[in-house]
Amino acid sequence: MITLSRREAALAPIALLVLVVIVALAFWIYTSRGKASAPGTEPADQGEPAISHYIEIVDGCGPHSDEKPCVNLRPSPGTSSPEIEKLRVGLVLKVEADPVPDENPAQRDREWHKVIFDGEIRYPERVAGDWYVVADPKSVRPFEDVGDQDAAPGATTTGDKRIVVDLSDAKLYAYDGDALFMAEPISAGLEDTPTPRGEFSIFRKTPSRYMQGPLPGVSEQYYDLPGVPWNLYFTTGGAVIHGAYWHDNFGERWSHGCVNLTPQNAAQLYRWAELGVPVSVRD
Repeated sequence: MITLSRREAALAPIALLVLVVIVALAFWIYTSRGKASAPGTEPADQGEPAISHYIEIVDGCGPHSDEKPCVNLRPSPGTSSPEIEKLRVGLVLKVEADPVPDENPAQRDREWHKVIFDGEIRYPERVAGDWYVVADPKSVRPFEDVGDQDAAPGATTTGDKRIVVDLSDAKLYAYDGDALFMAEPISAGLEDTPTPRGEFSIFRKTPSRYMQGPLPGVSEQYYDLPGVPWNLYFTTGGAVIHGAYWHDNFGERWSHGCVNLTPQNAAQLYRWAELGVPVSVRD
Protein backbone atom coordinates (compact mmCIF):
# COMPACT_ATOMS: atom_id res chain seq x y z
CA MET A 1 0.00 0.00 0.00
CA ILE A 2 1.34 3.42 -1.08
CA THR A 3 1.01 6.24 1.41
CA LEU A 4 1.04 9.86 0.14
CA SER A 5 2.30 12.78 2.14
CA ARG A 6 -0.04 15.70 2.75
CA ARG A 7 1.77 17.76 0.11
CA GLU A 8 1.55 14.93 -2.46
CA ALA A 9 -2.11 14.40 -1.66
CA ALA A 10 -2.81 18.09 -2.21
CA LEU A 11 -1.04 18.10 -5.59
CA ALA A 12 -2.69 14.93 -6.90
CA PRO A 13 -5.94 16.60 -8.16
CA ILE A 14 -3.91 19.25 -9.97
CA ALA A 15 -1.73 16.62 -11.65
CA LEU A 16 -4.83 14.70 -12.69
CA LEU A 17 -6.38 17.85 -14.19
CA VAL A 18 -3.19 18.61 -16.16
CA LEU A 19 -3.16 15.03 -17.47
CA VAL A 20 -6.78 15.31 -18.59
CA VAL A 21 -6.05 18.58 -20.42
CA ILE A 22 -3.01 17.07 -22.19
CA VAL A 23 -4.99 14.00 -23.28
CA ALA A 24 -7.87 16.16 -24.53
CA LEU A 25 -5.52 18.44 -26.49
CA ALA A 26 -3.74 15.45 -28.07
CA PHE A 27 -7.09 13.94 -29.07
CA TRP A 28 -8.23 17.25 -30.65
CA ILE A 29 -5.02 17.55 -32.66
CA TYR A 30 -5.30 13.95 -33.84
CA THR A 31 -8.94 14.25 -34.94
CA SER A 32 -8.33 17.60 -36.64
CA ARG A 33 -5.51 16.14 -38.70
CA GLY A 34 -7.59 13.14 -39.54
CA LYS A 35 -10.44 15.27 -40.84
CA ALA A 36 -8.09 17.39 -42.94
CA SER A 37 -6.49 14.38 -44.57
CA ALA A 38 -9.46 12.05 -44.90
CA PRO A 39 -10.16 11.20 -48.56
CA GLY A 40 -12.97 13.27 -50.01
CA THR A 41 -13.10 15.70 -47.10
CA GLU A 42 -10.55 18.26 -48.29
CA PRO A 43 -11.96 21.82 -48.35
CA ALA A 44 -12.51 23.30 -51.79
CA ASP A 45 -9.73 25.48 -53.13
CA GLN A 46 -11.14 28.98 -52.79
CA GLY A 47 -8.49 30.28 -55.17
CA GLU A 48 -9.87 28.45 -58.21
CA PRO A 49 -11.31 31.03 -60.66
CA ALA A 50 -14.82 30.55 -61.97
CA ILE A 51 -15.06 29.62 -65.62
CA SER A 52 -17.23 31.66 -67.99
CA HIS A 53 -18.50 30.70 -71.44
CA TYR A 54 -18.10 32.75 -74.60
CA ILE A 55 -18.53 32.55 -78.35
CA GLU A 56 -16.38 34.12 -81.05
CA ILE A 57 -17.59 34.81 -84.58
CA VAL A 58 -14.95 33.16 -86.77
CA ASP A 59 -16.57 33.16 -90.21
CA GLY A 60 -19.02 35.43 -91.98
CA CYS A 61 -19.05 39.13 -92.80
CA GLY A 62 -16.23 41.48 -91.88
CA PRO A 63 -16.19 45.27 -91.48
CA HIS A 64 -17.92 45.56 -94.85
CA SER A 65 -21.04 43.44 -94.44
CA ASP A 66 -21.57 42.78 -98.14
CA GLU A 67 -18.49 40.53 -98.37
CA LYS A 68 -20.11 37.32 -97.02
CA PRO A 69 -23.37 36.37 -95.28
CA CYS A 70 -23.35 37.52 -91.65
CA VAL A 71 -24.15 35.55 -88.52
CA ASN A 72 -27.41 37.05 -87.27
CA LEU A 73 -28.40 37.98 -83.74
CA ARG A 74 -32.05 37.09 -83.01
CA PRO A 75 -34.52 37.65 -80.11
CA SER A 76 -35.48 33.96 -79.85
CA PRO A 77 -33.82 30.62 -80.75
CA GLY A 78 -35.09 30.23 -84.29
CA THR A 79 -34.74 31.65 -87.78
CA SER A 80 -38.39 32.69 -87.87
CA SER A 81 -37.63 35.49 -85.39
CA PRO A 82 -36.43 38.82 -86.83
CA GLU A 83 -32.77 39.74 -87.18
CA ILE A 84 -31.61 42.15 -84.46
CA GLU A 85 -28.08 42.74 -85.70
CA LYS A 86 -25.41 41.37 -88.01
CA LEU A 87 -22.43 39.95 -86.11
CA ARG A 88 -19.05 40.47 -87.72
CA VAL A 89 -15.99 38.24 -87.60
CA GLY A 90 -13.95 38.79 -84.43
CA LEU A 91 -16.87 39.72 -82.18
CA VAL A 92 -16.94 37.93 -78.78
CA LEU A 93 -20.04 37.49 -76.61
CA LYS A 94 -20.57 35.93 -73.19
CA VAL A 95 -23.18 33.16 -73.26
CA GLU A 96 -24.90 30.66 -71.00
CA ALA A 97 -23.03 27.40 -70.48
CA ASP A 98 -25.52 25.17 -72.30
CA PRO A 99 -27.07 25.92 -75.70
CA VAL A 100 -30.85 25.64 -76.08
CA PRO A 101 -32.75 23.77 -78.82
CA ASP A 102 -34.43 25.52 -81.74
CA GLU A 103 -37.98 26.69 -81.03
CA ASN A 104 -39.14 25.07 -84.26
CA PRO A 105 -40.03 21.40 -83.52
CA ALA A 106 -38.84 20.46 -87.01
CA GLN A 107 -35.37 21.89 -86.21
CA ARG A 108 -34.85 20.52 -82.70
CA ASP A 109 -31.38 19.23 -83.64
CA ARG A 110 -30.23 22.82 -84.18
CA GLU A 111 -29.03 24.67 -81.07
CA TRP A 112 -28.64 28.32 -80.07
CA HIS A 113 -26.39 30.20 -77.67
CA LYS A 114 -28.17 32.59 -75.31
CA VAL A 115 -26.20 35.81 -74.77
CA ILE A 116 -25.86 37.10 -71.20
CA PHE A 117 -24.82 40.49 -69.88
CA ASP A 118 -23.49 40.65 -66.33
CA GLY A 119 -21.44 43.83 -66.63
CA GLU A 120 -22.31 47.49 -66.72
CA ILE A 121 -24.19 48.70 -69.81
CA ARG A 122 -24.20 52.46 -70.34
CA TYR A 123 -27.50 52.48 -72.25
CA PRO A 124 -29.43 49.38 -71.10
CA GLU A 125 -32.57 50.51 -72.94
CA ARG A 126 -30.84 49.49 -76.18
CA VAL A 127 -30.88 45.86 -75.06
CA ALA A 128 -34.55 44.86 -75.29
CA GLY A 129 -35.36 41.22 -74.62
CA ASP A 130 -33.15 38.18 -75.13
CA TRP A 131 -30.36 37.66 -77.66
CA TYR A 132 -29.59 34.35 -79.38
CA VAL A 133 -26.87 33.22 -81.80
CA VAL A 134 -27.06 29.97 -83.75
CA ALA A 135 -24.55 27.32 -82.60
CA ASP A 136 -23.02 26.74 -86.02
CA PRO A 137 -19.49 25.31 -85.58
CA LYS A 138 -18.46 26.64 -89.00
CA SER A 139 -19.00 30.27 -88.01
CA VAL A 140 -19.24 30.35 -84.21
CA ARG A 141 -16.48 29.12 -81.90
CA PRO A 142 -17.48 28.41 -78.27
CA PHE A 143 -14.71 28.69 -75.68
CA GLU A 144 -14.15 28.96 -71.95
CA ASP A 145 -12.24 31.67 -70.10
CA VAL A 146 -11.77 32.87 -66.52
CA GLY A 147 -13.60 36.03 -67.56
CA ASP A 148 -12.99 39.41 -65.97
CA GLN A 149 -9.68 39.81 -64.16
CA ASP A 150 -8.86 42.83 -62.00
CA ALA A 151 -5.91 44.35 -60.18
CA ALA A 152 -5.41 47.67 -58.44
CA PRO A 153 -4.78 50.51 -60.95
CA GLY A 154 -1.04 51.11 -61.14
CA ALA A 155 -0.12 47.59 -60.00
CA THR A 156 2.88 46.19 -61.86
CA THR A 157 4.15 42.72 -62.63
CA THR A 158 7.55 41.40 -61.61
CA GLY A 159 8.21 40.07 -65.12
CA ASP A 160 9.97 41.69 -68.06
CA LYS A 161 6.98 42.14 -70.36
CA ARG A 162 6.00 45.61 -71.52
CA ILE A 163 3.81 47.25 -74.14
CA VAL A 164 4.75 50.39 -76.08
CA VAL A 165 2.12 52.29 -78.05
CA ASP A 166 3.88 54.61 -80.50
CA LEU A 167 1.37 57.13 -81.79
CA SER A 168 3.81 58.68 -84.25
CA ASP A 169 4.00 55.55 -86.39
CA ALA A 170 0.61 54.10 -85.31
CA LYS A 171 2.07 50.87 -84.01
CA LEU A 172 1.94 48.76 -80.88
CA TYR A 173 5.08 46.95 -79.75
CA ALA A 174 5.12 44.19 -77.13
CA TYR A 175 8.40 43.06 -75.58
CA ASP A 176 9.47 40.31 -73.23
CA GLY A 177 12.78 41.65 -72.04
CA ASP A 178 14.67 42.48 -75.24
CA ALA A 179 12.67 40.00 -77.32
CA LEU A 180 10.02 41.52 -79.56
CA PHE A 181 6.74 39.61 -79.30
CA MET A 182 4.57 41.84 -81.46
CA ALA A 183 4.77 44.88 -83.73
CA GLU A 184 1.40 45.62 -85.29
CA PRO A 185 -0.49 48.62 -86.69
CA ILE A 186 -3.13 50.27 -84.51
CA SER A 187 -5.86 52.84 -84.66
CA ALA A 188 -5.52 55.34 -81.83
CA GLY A 189 -7.77 58.21 -80.75
CA LEU A 190 -9.00 60.92 -83.06
CA GLU A 191 -7.92 64.52 -82.52
CA ASP A 192 -11.04 65.32 -80.48
CA THR A 193 -10.77 62.10 -78.44
CA PRO A 194 -7.02 61.47 -78.11
CA THR A 195 -5.44 58.41 -76.58
CA PRO A 196 -3.90 59.43 -73.22
CA ARG A 197 -0.11 59.68 -73.20
CA GLY A 198 2.02 58.52 -70.31
CA GLU A 199 3.06 55.49 -68.27
CA PHE A 200 0.36 53.04 -67.21
CA SER A 201 -0.18 49.35 -66.51
CA ILE A 202 -2.86 46.82 -67.34
CA PHE A 203 -5.26 46.59 -64.41
CA ARG A 204 -8.27 44.88 -65.97
CA LYS A 205 -8.81 42.16 -68.57
CA THR A 206 -12.11 41.02 -70.04
CA PRO A 207 -12.73 38.93 -73.17
CA SER A 208 -15.89 40.87 -74.11
CA ARG A 209 -17.28 44.33 -73.47
CA TYR A 210 -20.37 46.18 -74.70
CA MET A 211 -19.17 49.65 -75.73
CA GLN A 212 -21.67 52.45 -76.34
CA GLY A 213 -21.73 56.16 -77.06
CA PRO A 214 -22.24 59.05 -76.63
CA LEU A 215 -19.70 59.41 -73.84
CA PRO A 216 -20.67 62.42 -71.71
CA GLY A 217 -17.83 64.91 -71.61
CA VAL A 218 -15.81 62.95 -74.17
CA SER A 219 -17.78 62.42 -77.37
CA GLU A 220 -21.33 63.07 -78.55
CA GLN A 221 -21.10 60.46 -81.29
CA TYR A 222 -23.64 57.62 -81.17
CA TYR A 223 -22.26 54.09 -81.42
CA ASP A 224 -23.39 50.69 -80.22
CA LEU A 225 -20.80 47.89 -80.26
CA PRO A 226 -21.67 44.63 -78.49
CA GLY A 227 -18.97 42.03 -78.09
CA VAL A 228 -15.87 44.22 -78.33
CA PRO A 229 -13.15 41.58 -77.98
CA TRP A 230 -10.01 41.11 -75.91
CA ASN A 231 -9.96 44.19 -73.68
CA LEU A 232 -6.87 45.33 -71.76
CA TYR A 233 -7.66 48.38 -69.58
CA PHE A 234 -4.78 50.71 -68.81
CA THR A 235 -6.49 53.91 -67.51
CA THR A 236 -9.37 54.37 -65.08
CA GLY A 237 -10.82 56.84 -67.57
CA GLY A 238 -11.67 53.97 -69.92
CA ALA A 239 -8.69 53.76 -72.28
CA VAL A 240 -8.41 50.17 -73.47
CA ILE A 241 -6.34 48.14 -75.89
CA HIS A 242 -8.89 45.95 -77.70
CA GLY A 243 -9.87 44.32 -80.96
CA ALA A 244 -11.99 46.24 -83.48
CA TYR A 245 -14.26 44.20 -85.76
CA TRP A 246 -16.17 47.20 -87.22
CA HIS A 247 -13.37 48.80 -89.25
CA ASP A 248 -10.10 47.94 -90.96
CA ASN A 249 -8.43 51.35 -90.88
CA PHE A 250 -5.43 50.23 -88.86
CA GLY A 251 -2.54 52.61 -89.21
CA GLU A 252 -4.93 55.60 -89.03
CA ARG A 253 -6.49 57.46 -86.11
CA TRP A 254 -10.01 56.09 -85.74
CA SER A 255 -11.04 55.60 -82.09
CA HIS A 256 -12.56 57.50 -79.17
CA GLY A 257 -9.32 57.21 -77.22
CA CYS A 258 -8.78 53.45 -77.15
CA VAL A 259 -6.04 51.56 -78.96
CA ASN A 260 -7.57 49.37 -81.69
CA LEU A 261 -5.93 46.21 -83.02
CA THR A 262 -7.29 43.63 -85.43
CA PRO A 263 -9.27 41.02 -83.48
CA GLN A 264 -6.63 38.40 -84.26
CA ASN A 265 -3.75 40.56 -82.96
CA ALA A 266 -5.79 41.64 -79.94
CA ALA A 267 -6.46 37.99 -79.03
CA GLN A 268 -2.73 37.20 -79.20
CA LEU A 269 -1.83 40.18 -77.03
CA TYR A 270 -4.61 39.39 -74.54
CA ARG A 271 -3.33 35.85 -73.97
CA TRP A 272 0.27 37.09 -73.69
CA ALA A 273 -0.22 40.04 -71.33
CA GLU A 274 -0.97 39.47 -67.66
CA LEU A 275 -2.27 42.01 -65.19
CA GLY A 276 0.34 44.58 -64.22
CA VAL A 277 2.22 44.65 -67.54
CA PRO A 278 3.46 48.24 -68.08
CA VAL A 279 1.97 50.24 -70.94
CA SER A 280 3.84 53.24 -72.33
CA VAL A 281 1.94 55.55 -74.70
CA ARG A 282 4.13 58.08 -76.47
CA ASP A 283 4.20 60.36 -79.51
